[in-house]
Amino acid sequence: MDFTRIKSDVNGNPRHVIHFLTLEPEGADHGALTISERYQRVIKAANKLGGRKYHNRAYGGGIVFQAYECELPRLVAMIRALLETKQ
Repeated sequence: MDFTRIKSDVNGNPRHVIHFLTLEPEGADHGALTISERYQRVIKAANKLGGRKYHNRAYGGGIVFQAYECELPRLVAMIRALLETKQ
């Protein structure tokens, strides 16, 4: 996975950022959706699993998760499953 480790939160919990395109299901048909519409769709699915929009100058289009590295692949699979059921 293409997660980037960022500074921990105030309680010392680890945080990781991933680009929203990585979270989209492989081979998904996006139809006439724009990039911003696709981004909002992924954010909405990620919010259900604890992901939040991450925006700063260095990393655009990111979703941040407060999780340990061993949990990240499972989160990605769950988000992709949520997005596939919505199509």
